[in-house]
Amino acid sequence: MTIAIGDKLPTATFKEKTSDGPVEITTEQLFKGKRVVLFAVPGAFTPTCSLNHLPGYLENRDTILSRGVDDIAVVAVNDWHVMGAWAQSSGGMGKIHFLADWDAGFTKALGLDTDLSTGGLGVRSKRYSMLVEDGVVKSLNIEENPGQATVSGAATMLGQL
Repeated sequence: MTIAIGDKLPTATFKEKTSDGPVEITTEQLFKGKRVVLFAVPGAFTPTCSLNHLPGYLENRDTILSRGVDDIAVVAVNDWHVMGAWAQSSGGMGKIHFLADWDAGFTKALGLDTDLSTGGLGVRSKRYSMLVEDGVVKSLNIEENPGQATVSGAATMLGQL
């Protein structure tokens, strides 16, 4: 079953590369008592993710935060090394959280996993964005086509804040 508006996020632990090295971050640490924008991409460094989806959130970071959002995070079914390299190369390190859902555990628990094996990617996340308040989904935007980042893009999220 796919997560829906009003549902509580499942418990999960991500890995994130920081300037001090890799750290584990739990859903409780990230979402408890906070208002957080979370978006997911099928894969770090993939064209739509790197050229369309992530840049919108980085460019609009300050505006999003000015609207009562405590944090912004991107999650992908990649390892923390890849997510850390993507954070560095995109200029997003320290600006938003780059969360590695290395085993797709969180993604599968949300019901937002997709098999992209025909494209050589294996099991990945659907492209989506959500506003989460104290661990509860307040808005959810799932792309029908993983090659697009419109429904789940920063402009849509800004309109929901």
